[in-house]
Parts: sequence; structure tokens; C-alpha cells
Amino acid sequence: MLLRLLFLALFGVFMQSAVAKDLPDFTDLVEKQGAAVVNVSTTQIISAPQMFHGAPTLPENDPFYEFFRRFAPQVPRDQESQSLGSGFIISADGYILTNAHVVDRADKITVRLTDKREFKAKVIGADKRTDVALLKIEATGLPKVVLGNPELLKVGEWVLAIGSPFGFDSSVTAGIVSAKGRSLPQENFVPFIQTDVAINPGNSGGPLFNMKGEVVGINSQIYSRSGGYMGLSFSIPIDVAMDVVNQLRSSGKVTRGRIGVSIQEVTRELADSFGLPKAAGALISGVEKAGPADKAGIRASDVILKFDGKMIENSADLPRIVAATKPGGKVVVQLWRKGSTLDVSLVVGVIQEGADKPRAPDSKGDESSSQSVSRLGLKVSELNDDQKAELQVEGGLLVEDVKGAAARSELQPGDVILAIGNIEIRTVEQFNEVLKKVPQGRNIALLVHRNDGTVYVPIRLDEK
Repeated sequence: MLLRLLFLALFGVFMQSAVAKDLPDFTDLVEKQGAAVVNVSTTQIISAPQMFHGAPTLPENDPFYEFFRRFAPQVPRDQESQSLGSGFIISADGYILTNAHVVDRADKITVRLTDKREFKAKVIGADKRTDVALLKIEATGLPKVVLGNPELLKVGEWVLAIGSPFGFDSSVTAGIVSAKGRSLPQENFVPFIQTDVAINPGNSGGPLFNMKGEVVGINSQIYSRSGGYMGLSFSIPIDVAMDVVNQLRSSGKVTRGRIGVSIQEVTRELADSFGLPKAAGALISGVEKAGPADKAGIRASDVILKFDGKMIENSADLPRIVAATKPGGKVVVQLWRKGSTLDVSLVVGVIQEGADKPRAPDSKGDESSSQSVSRLGLKVSELNDDQKAELQVEGGLLVEDVKGAAARSELQPGDVILAIGNIEIRTVEQFNEVLKKVPQGRNIALLVHRNDGTVYVPIRLDEK
């Protein structure tokens, strides 16, 4: 029995030693890089009308205003709202990176170092689209981080975050890279690094380190139903952030490229309908008239495979790559059109902030011209003159009812069918003639106008 207990004890010590050798040691990294991580606190002055405790709000010309002003307790006009975040020093002369949402609308920004020194900070510039802000404090000889290359990160690699969650300064959390190049809703210009590092309110703006002690990202967002950490954290790649920083330092603003197209993901069904060998690229569903893409000859139904030599694996890749391209530059775009590749030259335009979206047309149909497309199970009507003028098209079919094969697609009443693939549709008769030539069991792609834009909807022709 004693020998057995001794064996188990020795085996346990051995296993603990073996596991300890496999786990990373972050102590050296934290000691060397922790001093460059700062706490960012902001104060916002919220102005409110003069209020009298226990009395209704009164205009100054009201005869009772003076009475309540003298005798009723008053609530101050201005109130302070405070929030906390994190940041990190990128240069010894006091430049600091953080999130734009951390300092948004702040009237006062205070940066506190790990040695307890505090400095007033000013915003050099902020970019809400990437959620990056550049701050400056008046100091020299500061510790600074070393920047790494996010492209070299591998999924499964260990990473570490330092920040001030809930105001607890210099908190260290670790995890692994869960995914790269993540696209989030309403975030078209950032290929986020997804990790399972514990990130909570107050960590925003802090650095994400690799095991070499290099900053590879800025902790920016979490996915949460409760408001706290749930294992899904997202960081802005540091190369994306530094591109923004360089523009902010040089001009105080960020300019981005645009080509004037609407795009959608290439699904397996859409790839089949356009004859693509694999589901990749960005499918053009709409082209802005007189925009850069229109001038280059790009049209709806084209699939962008490469932009300026860079592969477009998913549709989300295109906005990021185009936005990072200098406006005015000439690039080569590789397209898939009618079963083969085609290269076109394009001059990149510039994104205009606050551009208006196109207005949706009135989709009321003309009942007298309603017809059915038996092979798809659709009830459609040809557009009247007012609808054509609203959409700025020469023809099209308004969908009034969806049955049969079309009912299993995303087609819905109120849609306007503009084309099959790259063939523009003007009449029901023409639509039926095109469909007759499509073999049974094949996928077709209908270009549909819906709400404020256009989208391709795939339908499988499995009925005679």
C-alpha cells in the first residue's frame, strides 16, 4: 500500500511538471511590456436645462419662475459622465493608441501610467469606421510597445491582453486566436482577429500581444448577451490601425477608396449558375452609374476574383481591400464574365462620408398586365412607365406571387426582376424564352431590385 501511494505521488508530480512545461509562461512578457499599457479615463459634460426640485419645468418668462428660483432647491445645469478604457504607448514622445468609442464626445481625457503619473491627453484624430483613435500626452522618455505583424498570426496561437476591465488597472488575461479575418455586421473595413481572451468593459483600446511580446491588435469588441465576457472577443489588426494612425498624423483625417458597386457572397448555387469552378470572389449585383466601376466597364453579374493583385476569397474581402487603396490610383481588376476571366483597369474613387442611399421605388404593379411564369411558379407584371423611371431601367418584372421552384428561393413579392445572369429582362415573353434554354436541374441567378439595392437570388430549375 505504501509503495502504491508513493508511486501515485511521484506520478502526480511528474504529470504536473510535464503539463507546466507545455503551458506558456507570460511573466516575462508582462514585466517587459506592461509599463506601456495605460488607463484612459474620460469625462463628458452633459448640459441640462435648469430644474427646480419638486417643481415643473418653467420658462424664464413665466411669473412663477422667479419664485421657484429663489425658494426651491435647484439641480445643477451641467452633469459629468465618466467612463474608462485602455490604451498603449506607441512612441516615447507620448503618442497613444486606443479605441475611438473610448474617447467619443469626451470633454476631458486623462491618461494614467502604471507608475501612477497622470497626464491630460488631446485627440489627434479618430476614425469611427475602424474604431481607432490617436491621443497625445506631453511627456518624453516613455516606455513603448513593439509592433508585430498580424499576418503571421496562426489560429490556435497563444495571445495575451492587458487592460483595465471595470477599472482594475493592468489586468492580464490570455487565450488563443480563434479565427482571423472575421467580418462583423456594420464593420466592413476591419478583418477582426477573434480570440477567446477574456475581454470586458474597460479593456477596450488595450493591446493584444503575441508570445514574442509584440502588439498584433487592439481589443475592440466582444460578443455578449449579458454585457460581459462570453468567449468571443474581437481585435483590430495593428497594421490596419497603424494605417489609420499614419493618415491621422499627416492630415488629421482618413481617406478610403471606393469603386461604386453593390456586392454579395458567391454561394455554391450562384457559382454554378455563373459557371464558376468554385464559390469564391465578390458577385457584382449593382453598379453605380458614372462611378469608377461603371467607367471601367464592370457590370452586374461580373464576379471580382482579384483586386490590384490581391485574391478575393470572400465578398467581405473586397470592401477592405478597396478601402485601403489610395484614391486616384489605377489598379487592375480580374473579373469572371461569361465563363472566362477578364482583366480591366480601374481608377479608384474616394468614399464621401454621409452619401445618400438611393431611394426605393414604389412597387405597385399593374394588375391588368399580370402574367405567370409556369416553370418557376411566379406571378409577375411588367413595369409601367413610372416604375421604370423610378428605377432608371428600360424594363423589368414586378413579382406579385411566389410559388413552385421560386417559393424555395429567397424571392418574395415586391421584388423586381431585372436580369437572368447578365441578360437584362424587359418582358414576360422574353423571360420565358430565356428560361426555355436553361437545362433542367441547373441553377439560375435572378438579379432582383429590393429595398434600396439589387441582389442576385439563385433558383434551381428542377421542374419542367
